[in-house]
Amino acid sequence: MNAITFTGVSKSYETVRAVESLDLEIDSGQAVALLGPNGAGKSTSIGMLLGLVRPSGGTVRVFGQTPDAAVRAGLIGAMLQDGALVPGLSVREVVDFVRGLYPEPLPLAEILELANLTTLAKRRADQLSGGQAQRVRFALAAAGAPKLLVLDEPTSAMDVESRRSFWASMRAYAAGGRTVLFATHYMEEADENADRVIVMARGRIVADGTAQEIKATAGGRTVRFTIGDQSTAGLDRLPGVTGVEVRGGSAQLSTTDTDATVQALYASGISVRDLEVKGAGLEDAFLSLTGDN
Repeated sequence: MNAITFTGVSKSYETVRAVESLDLEIDSGQAVALLGPNGAGKSTSIGMLLGLVRPSGGTVRVFGQTPDAAVRAGLIGAMLQDGALVPGLSVREVVDFVRGLYPEPLPLAEILELANLTTLAKRRADQLSGGQAQRVRFALAAAGAPKLLVLDEPTSAMDVESRRSFWASMRAYAAGGRTVLFATHYMEEADENADRVIVMARGRIVADGTAQEIKATAGGRTVRFTIGDQSTAGLDRLPGVTGVEVRGGSAQLSTTDTDATVQALYASGISVRDLEVKGAGLEDAFLSLTGDN
């Protein structure tokens, strides 16, 4: 059974069409990234998935049930961008209270360890940093051992180390065959942690596949090298070059033919050091697909 099924789903707000005829199936056991610029329809789609927003047309099913029924059955856990934590209670007390609402929750110690909160268990939940509060929200989302975990910009306010720890926790949770759907603006998070990437723009899905498949749609590659204080005149005229960026003594060339570009670069007489050739990144593909320039 699919974890998530959208069939012909649309949502309008007066004259604004936020989501347009969305058809989507997500298998159980996948980690799926949902990408899109502001206004693409991501948050509206997540709202409909959680039963917080009613579609104007079409149907949404979670493990074959309506979103409302799936939420009541404890099948869905959600970590949204905001939401105040209960003041005056410790992290342990808040997590234990929420897990008590579910029929078959994870053990308290396991939840605290999963969210890297063991050392913060006695701290008041309303006296945490932004990144620590996000970890508590993750713990609350996972407390009921849901089969589907929905994360909306989960690492906002987290520093680099906290983000790394968070994704390790997410992968540990998903390893049990659970489904994870997350929306993020950090392209590297989608590239590194998603089995599948879905890109939305203007209320529609414009790309759907693995991160590697999405990156392949952008085409082109980059040639990067150290140029120092040499003149960069003529770099834009090298064969295959479609763009030139020079910053801090380094040059990056976007090209459709790396072999021709590199050969002509060495023949140009420019002293080239630290040459690096890379394929298009997920951000390049995202910008190409969404037109978010």
